[in-house]
Amino acid sequence: VVDDTDSASNACKELAIFLTTGIVISAFGLPIVFARATVIAWGACALVLTGNLVIFSTILGFFVVFGTNDDFSWQQW
Repeated sequence: VVDDTDSASNACKELAIFLTTGIVISAFGLPIVFARATVIAWGACALVLTGNLVIFSTILGFFVVFGTNDDFSWQQW
């Protein structure tokens, strides 16, 4: 979820999105590659993929709920 409020490009934000994309793709891709190469069993691959889905959907849900521009601000903490 990207909030494009300004028209200028932010290099740090784009780098963070790029690295996050690499981590997420690796988290789903590496278990499949390892299972196909018989490094791990397919059952272990399924468990890792299920865990990844739960973790990443939880993180995404957090940012969807708290990422809106309402009265809440993390700077209050």
